[in-house]
Amino acid sequence: MSVVEQYARAHIVTDDDLREDPGAVPVVLRYDPDEPRSVQVRLPDRHEWTFSRSLLEQGLRAPAGTGEVRVWPCGRVQAVVEFHSARGVSVVQFETRTLTRFLRRTYTAAETPAVAHR
Repeated sequence: MSVVEQYARAHIVTDDDLREDPGAVPVVLRYDPDEPRSVQVRLPDRHEWTFSRSLLEQGLRAPAGTGEVRVWPCGRVQAVVEFHSARGVSVVQFETRTLTRFLRRTYTAAETPAVAHR
């Protein structure tokens, strides 16, 4: 089983009027088959969040999460992932197809050994 790492572009949403919108920023999506129920998201400030893969999947269809990580669809083509910490809140907007493609790759990676043994 191999680690799935996908580089994506996302928008970090802020209500800070003094900060200019930097446009899309690089984000790393990561899945390690040794931790099959989790995914990681690394933001540009090198802060990494680990949360349930099923939370990400559920949040693409309807609002999900109540703790440090919340996910919800935003229109037809975008999804929002909201991260809460002692440093504040980071709201990250992705294209839904990017997250869907990443999830598909995680399930393929998780199934690979079973297919190889047939």
